[in-house]
Amino acid sequence: MTRPAVLDAAALRRAREELAAADPVMARLVAALGPTPMEFRRRGGSAFFYLARAILGQQISVAAARSIASRVTDRFGWPWRHEHFLAVPEADLRALGLSRQKVAYLRDLAGRTRDGLALGRLGRLPDDRVIEALTEVKGVGRWTAEMFLMFRLGRADVLPLDDLGLRGAIRRAYGLRKTPGRDRVARIAEAWRPYRTLACFYLWRSLERPKKG
Repeated sequence: MTRPAVLDAAALRRAREELAAADPVMARLVAALGPTPMEFRRRGGSAFFYLARAILGQQISVAAARSIASRVTDRFGWPWRHEHFLAVPEADLRALGLSRQKVAYLRDLAGRTRDGLALGRLGRLPDDRVIEALTEVKGVGRWTAEMFLMFRLGRADVLPLDDLGLRGAIRRAYGLRKTPGRDRVARIAEAWRPYRTLACFYLWRSLERPKKG
């Protein structure tokens, strides 16, 4: 099996150069934002911790997610392990601030991990197989799986078409009259292959800059 392409340190310079050469908008963003717009690989904790933290943070504010995550860590230590979510009663997890639905999702992830979902070996699989494996877990949709590919595995060519922040950034960077739909995003992103992940990082970071004019 061919090793999936990742944005490691050796690939970043080439990726920046090729993006800038392929697309004048990317060239402007690279020049303005520098060599590393976002951390392209999160090394802290386990793959289980990453996914559990992603599930915990869904559909609540960043502040609320941090508060609940802090209570979970106070209870179980760091990093979280699948055993933690299977060993205590649901009421104990609810007391930490988790909704009944979040408890069900986290226990499904924990149970699948206990029963053989080899999260540590996902890095060997192609992108589509990783998405297929992760979206079998309750509470893990395609977007969460794509974020896992980009931020946890550092995959080089991921394009999260349903990310509203990305679509808004494209509208702003490319001077579009309205937010592009999935098809238009895909067409624009053809120029970024095989480094669509890095292009997304530049676009997300561009939202932090004041808009000119």
